Amino acid sequence: MSTGTLLTVLSNIPWGQVIENAPKVADGAAKLWSRLRKPQAAADDAPRPADGAPLSDVALLQSRVRDLELSVGALQEQMEASTELIKALAEQNAQLVQRAELNRVRLLRVTVAGACIAAALVAALAFVLLKP
Repeated sequence: MSTGTLLTVLSNIPWGQVIENAPKVADGAAKLWSRLRKPQAAADDAPRPADGAPLSDVALLQSRVRDLELSVGALQEQMEASTELIKALAEQNAQLVQRAELNRVRLLRVTVAGACIAAALVAALAFVLLKP
């Protein structure tokens, strides 16, 4: 891709919208990152009642179920945050693709027009030079 084409493409990107949406995307990414980096409770730490005696099997299973429910809830929150972030990025990507397609069509039109003008100039030059 030539530098001129690259500059044309970059100049036609809706930078105002990209800059406008950048804080939303950054916030979504920061929220997602903070949720992913939350320290997880160690699996080896078995819950114990206040008197320090080990829990029964049923109490251990209930505690484990509660922990798993909390983990599933956290994963659902992360999934929702990821979905929102992906949606925002997809919308921006769609806008950029739409602009790139518009630029491709414009470039094709300019190329065809230039070829037609060049052909007309060659024909005119040939007519002038071959005229007796």
